[in-house]
Amino acid sequence: MQIENEYGMVEAAFRDKGPPYLRWAAEMAVGLQTGVPWVMCKQNNAPDPVINACNGRRCGETFPGPNSPNKPAIWTENWTSFYQVYGDEPDIRSAEDIAFHVALFIAKKGSYVNYYMYHGGTNFGRTAAAYLLTSYYDQAPLDEYGLFRQPKWGHLKELHAAIKFCLNPMLSGVYTSMALGKSQEAFVYRGNSVDCAAFLVNNDTRKTVVVTFQDSLYELPPKSISILPDCKTVAFNTAKLSTQYNTRAVETSKKLDSIVKWEEYKETIPTFDDTSLRADMLLEHMNTTKDNSDYLWYTFRFQNDFSDAEYVLNVTSSAHVLHAFVNGSFVGSTHGSFKTKTPILEIKITLNKGTNYISLLSGMVGLPDSGAYLERRVAGINTVKVKGEHEIKDFTRYSWGYQVGLLGEKLQVYTDSGSNKVKWNTYGSSTHQRLTWYRTLFDAPAGKDPVTLNLESMGKGEAWINGQSIGRYWVSFLTPKGIPSQTRYNVPRSFLKRTDNLLIILEEENGYPLGISIDTISITKVCGHVSESHLPPVISWQGQNKTEHNNSKKHHGRRPKVQLQCPPGRNISRILFASYGNPTGDCENNVIGSCHSFTSLPTIEEACMGKRICTIPVWSKKFGNDPCPGIPKTLLVDAQCT
Repeated sequence: MQIENEYGMVEAAFRDKGPPYLRWAAEMAVGLQTGVPWVMCKQNNAPDPVINACNGRRCGETFPGPNSPNKPAIWTENWTSFYQVYGDEPDIRSAEDIAFHVALFIAKKGSYVNYYMYHGGTNFGRTAAAYLLTSYYDQAPLDEYGLFRQPKWGHLKELHAAIKFCLNPMLSGVYTSMALGKSQEAFVYRGNSVDCAAFLVNNDTRKTVVVTFQDSLYELPPKSISILPDCKTVAFNTAKLSTQYNTRAVETSKKLDSIVKWEEYKETIPTFDDTSLRADMLLEHMNTTKDNSDYLWYTFRFQNDFSDAEYVLNVTSSAHVLHAFVNGSFVGSTHGSFKTKTPILEIKITLNKGTNYISLLSGMVGLPDSGAYLERRVAGINTVKVKGEHEIKDFTRYSWGYQVGLLGEKLQVYTDSGSNKVKWNTYGSSTHQRLTWYRTLFDAPAGKDPVTLNLESMGKGEAWINGQSIGRYWVSFLTPKGIPSQTRYNVPRSFLKRTDNLLIILEEENGYPLGISIDTISITKVCGHVSESHLPPVISWQGQNKTEHNNSKKHHGRRPKVQLQCPPGRNISRILFASYGNPTGDCENNVIGSCHSFTSLPTIEEACMGKRICTIPVWSKKFGNDPCPGIPKTLLVDAQCT
């Protein structure tokens, strides 16, 4: 069980109060007498008997180890990716890098590794933290939809199998380590005369090296670890991918492009006269809304006694989004980012003679989730000024009226019952306005594939299906490459009925709902790319190990293999590319090379067509003969699953 999480990252901020709190937390947890060990992550000074554990990507390199000899080495969060924020590119961590650091941690007497995350997730509703995408850790070995993300999932499966073959000497043997070179080392576990396991490590990030271990030579690719479950034969190398790749495909089930099936409801823009909560100052956003809504309206009215002809509205904010309305008309927006905390809006406006109403909508996209003194964090509008050519009026300390949330939220127009409380108009029947609710019905896609809502045509807002929020969307916030951070949003089939599913969209900007579609996601293509120098599948090592121990004849199954596997319910229906020889390219772009066996395609078709799983050895005899003796050969197969 865990008490506190990464408190060590903020402990110094509390100065002399930090250590006493740490001791109190540990004593309180242990005093509960749960009978289960307690853990503190990223807390190297965790008081006994609480276990200090590591979080991060490189705990084999960064973790100083247990702070007491009676504690195990535990890696509580191995980050397989990292959460993504709006406006940033996705964080993609390679299968090879994850495997290297897991193997290194285990090699150094690590007892336990927990992946964060192994299965991606979805921040439904308003659960995401500040600026975080609704999609969470989609790059995990099992993605947001529960589909295998290859080669990450398969490569880690092979790693785990190789480590399991080392269990006996690791659990009962004697541990030693030794240098094999300037940047190379070996971690060895020796049990009885038979049991022995070794991890040969190459820390050099550029060079392939050959090392000598127990009078045998071993080639280690850059930044890699070879696992020898018997201290002789390499069962797995972290840098050599022999598992399949796959491609996630999207199929449009239903385009929601019928104008007659959409309805709209314009959100009311409140003025100072509509509000009941008043203050002669600008209130802090989060403390005022109590997290009942992302939105807080700041409104005021004033008499225009300027002598100027042109005016500029200047607003500084520490919220995430700001929309400004003058006399009921939208005049401009601005927003911050995960790195830019204080957006500024400065825009020309037109004022009436006499009374003018200004309504400012402050919006949050999640709440702060880490750091010291979270209770002291502030958000919302900081200053408001109206500038003329010769005069500036500061309304920061003025009479303000407030409204928490939107009227549509209060009426719950995203539910069956709530949507009947307002008058919906036909789509496009009124003048364009920011803050519009849209409503339509759709039928669930046939089959069992995961369902996604494609909001590529929208701007920013939130979506509900049958009253369930599938999360915030912010398609208009582009990454440095000029593309949206997220356009497709996970819709669990448990949210859906067979027909007449109610879809409600709250659009803050100027999105186009007729561009929305209901899609399904599936794995439709698998690919294997394995050379003669690759290792055989780890499972075949067990066969050889048993055979050698039994002094039987040599096991011939240990050859590199291309292994293809379609998702459940799908079989290989077409071989898109097959070449045994020296094909170039990868699983997306492949070309037959100067060496090619003309039996490649028929051989693969015979082995794989109509099957969900097939295995093809990288072996000349499988293809009739050697198409080009003396040339290292590779087998590249790209197949379609239907």
